[in-house]
Amino acid sequence: MLNSPVEEIKSRLDIADVIGGYLKLQKTGANYRANCPFHSEKKPSFFVSPARQIWHCFGCNSGGDIFKFVMQIENIEFRDALKLLAQKAGVELRPQDSKLRTERQRLLEICDLATKFFEKQIQASQKGEQAKEYLLSRGISKDSIEEWQIGYAPNTWNGLTDFLKERGYKEEEIVKAGLAVQKETSNIQHPTSNIHCYDRFRGRIMFPIFDLNSQVVGFGGRVFEKTDEIAKYVNTPATLLYDKSRILYGLDRAKMEIRKEDKCILVEGYTDVIMSHEAGIKNVVATSGTALTPDQLKILKRYTENLFTCFDMDVAGDSATKRGINLAQAQGFNIKVITLREESDPADFILKEGKDAWVERINGAKSFLDFYFESAFSKFDKESPDGKREISKIILPVIKRVPSNIEQSHWVAQLSHRLKVSEEKVWDDLEKISLNDEEKNFGEKVFAPPIPEKKSRRETLEERALGLIFQVPQNISMVGESPFKTTLASNAFEGLKREGADFRIDNFQKNTSSEVCQFANNLILKNECDKKFGDLDYSQELKLCLSEMKKIDLREKLTSLGLDIRIQEKEGKDVASLLEEFDRVSQELVNLDLENR
Repeated sequence: MLNSPVEEIKSRLDIADVIGGYLKLQKTGANYRANCPFHSEKKPSFFVSPARQIWHCFGCNSGGDIFKFVMQIENIEFRDALKLLAQKAGVELRPQDSKLRTERQRLLEICDLATKFFEKQIQASQKGEQAKEYLLSRGISKDSIEEWQIGYAPNTWNGLTDFLKERGYKEEEIVKAGLAVQKETSNIQHPTSNIHCYDRFRGRIMFPIFDLNSQVVGFGGRVFEKTDEIAKYVNTPATLLYDKSRILYGLDRAKMEIRKEDKCILVEGYTDVIMSHEAGIKNVVATSGTALTPDQLKILKRYTENLFTCFDMDVAGDSATKRGINLAQAQGFNIKVITLREESDPADFILKEGKDAWVERINGAKSFLDFYFESAFSKFDKESPDGKREISKIILPVIKRVPSNIEQSHWVAQLSHRLKVSEEKVWDDLEKISLNDEEKNFGEKVFAPPIPEKKSRRETLEERALGLIFQVPQNISMVGESPFKTTLASNAFEGLKREGADFRIDNFQKNTSSEVCQFANNLILKNECDKKFGDLDYSQELKLCLSEMKKIDLREKLTSLGLDIRIQEKEGKDVASLLEEFDRVSQELVNLDLENR
């Protein structure tokens, strides 16, 4: 009988399956590896051990169990990670007192209830029925309306607010969830003077916005009935739950398909995503009208490095969309551009042309630089000096961001040929191009690794020695009195001694603190991930580690004695005994060196 929901969740879920939902894991022996999602790296140093149900990055020194990973990757508290993993595992958590629920949990509950409220309105009200008919006319099926939980916000001032207040939620919580507006912060004239806040979304078709775990965190509302607001779309403002710079609409449903297809199709709107899914193309997400942000790119890189864009790109302008794509290119994403008719977006295109035409456009996507060449040369006269200058102004910065020198050379040759100028001149101008600070510092700002605490050589040797003993516990007899000085290493060694010749890792873990267990598991995992480790003579390697540790101690002792001798000599004291001790320690150090030759 498992005595806690944490243990039950761990028993039902495999850590490799959960982490594999976020990262592209590669099998390596008994373990898995991936590029660490918590810092920038070219060679994978992030490892997952199914046997021990732990993960550890040997680059940034992050690590832990299934809960620690979800908390870090989702940036949530333990209670929220517990709830999320309980849902995945099918574990029922006991109801909590409302006072104990976190603010984040209450806001999630509010968003969930709001979604149900809007869904009810689109199904049961006269205006909602008209909104549904409009969606059907746009090609969105009844099944998709239900699947994506599309709803309708009635054109009333307090319909949703009153509904939520009746269920025990306070006005300030509804405002914090982004679903209501404080009257004094708005310049919209509310007809009733004694009302403190009113519904943010009125007379709009409502698209719930989901986080990576399919929890509703915000909404996008498309105007349907005329209100005092002009904007076609109104979105939830920044809240504790919703940060538009970190959300990509549809990614919760598309992430596995993106990994499977190894490409992500980026569109602009909610309906573009929904219609593409209806057409069977499910590796599609929307930026929801915003430019690609560093945080969104960081999230996408967990699943693929291949981006297919399908939105308006003005290569000659300085649009936010273009800047977002530039950031993606600077970070090594492979980018292709899907082109449609100028007046068409993916939703309209699929409605008019059908699934096969959409697939054909995706398969015919142009490389990013081909698209830039085609667009720039169509806008300017390549024969005139002004035209050559404008074309190079558009294309050279794009070539500058290409990380491969070989690929850069290819595009320089192309530009040279088409402009009819020497490659040398093109290279000269390319050298003058300076990327903006955001692009140059993007990696540092987004992927800045946590700086692990610098370990001394002795700490490194202690960990190496312990790892060798865990590999062959019988070799603990070579150690004698504990040479370990750091607390974790010393406690792990005492645990090893306590288990003795009958050492078993499960018994060790039962009788040792969780911190020491994690430390030991990391050492064992590190050994398993070291390809050279299996070929070692463990006894000889342990002997060398212990000898090096002893040498470090002897050198420190000599330094300390030398200092004492100088101080006492200055004070006119007898230093004969100190000199004798200095000679003895020096000889011991010499003897150790001779033994290891």
